[in-house]
Amino acid sequence: MPEDDEDREDLPEPPQRLFTLTEAERTRRELEPFLIEAIGARKKLSVLEQDLTAVSTRILMMGGILVPYAKLAEKRMEQQSLAEVMKANLEKILSTGCLIKDLDIGLLDFPAILDDQEVYLCWKLGEDRIRYYHKQDEGYAGRKPLDPRDLGPGKHLQ
Repeated sequence: MPEDDEDREDLPEPPQRLFTLTEAERTRRELEPFLIEAIGARKKLSVLEQDLTAVSTRILMMGGILVPYAKLAEKRMEQQSLAEVMKANLEKILSTGCLIKDLDIGLLDFPAILDDQEVYLCWKLGEDRIRYYHKQDEGYAGRKPLDPRDLGPGKHLQ
C-alpha cells in the first residue's frame, strides 16, 4: 500500500551528509559541469519567459492579434526542455548532499565539521578550489579562509 503524503511528512529527515574537505573538493569537481549547465539553462529560460510574456502582453494590449502559433509552440517546447535540463542538473547536485545557495552566481555549500562546529565549506563558480567556510547561520557574507595564509590566487601576505 503506497504511503500518503501526510505519512511522509511525519518521517524524520535523513541526517545531513557531512563532507571532509577532500570529499567536498572531489564532489565539487564532479558537479561543476552540472552547475554550469543548470546556470545556462536558467539564463535561457529567463529570456524565453520574457519573450512569452511580451507576446501575451501584446495580445492583451492589442485586443487580439494574429498569434504566431507555430513559433509560440516551438518556444513552449524549448521552455519545457530547458526546464527539464535544469531540474535534472539541480537534482544531481542536491543528491550528493551539497546545497545550492545561489544559482545565479553558482554558489555551493558543503556541510562539514570544523573545530567541532557545524559549518559550510563554501565554493563559488570560478574559484579554483574550496578555500572558504562559514558558520551555518552566517551565509556568504561571513566567509572566512580555511587557511588564513591562503588569500586566493595571485594574492600574497603582506
